[in-house]
Amino acid sequence: MPPEPSTPFFRTLSCEGAAYFLLRLALGLNIFLHGAVRLPALGAFADTLVQGFAQTPLPPPLVRAFALLLPFLEAVLGLLLTLGLLTRAALFGGGLLMVVLVFGTALRSQWETLGLQMGYVFLYAVLLVTVRFNALALDGGWNVHKR
Repeated sequence: MPPEPSTPFFRTLSCEGAAYFLLRLALGLNIFLHGAVRLPALGAFADTLVQGFAQTPLPPPLVRAFALLLPFLEAVLGLLLTLGLLTRAALFGGGLLMVVLVFGTALRSQWETLGLQMGYVFLYAVLLVTVRFNALALDGGWNVHKR
């Protein structure tokens, strides 16, 4: 096992806190960028989604409204997770958003994509259950004490 880093900061950051931070940061950046890269071409993204749902019972105006809102939700939720701000609410909101996406993906019978989305649901659930380890977060303080 490698020696512990010698700085006081790393001596007080628990392994659980460090692991939680890394997972929260990675998920946050992933979700933030999902939304941010879609914003410049929002209309085209919405058009593509409406076409993709043409064979489902969902009405096109509802699909379009959701498609126009989705990138903003992803960007905001991802930024909150990245910063560790309102972490519990962002995790719960992100998990609910994934449930909505799972519903739409199942309507389209895109089972491979649904499997990936279930992985995201799992990550949200794990982070929510272990939120007590939230470290290096704006809402959790620095929470670097060993446990």
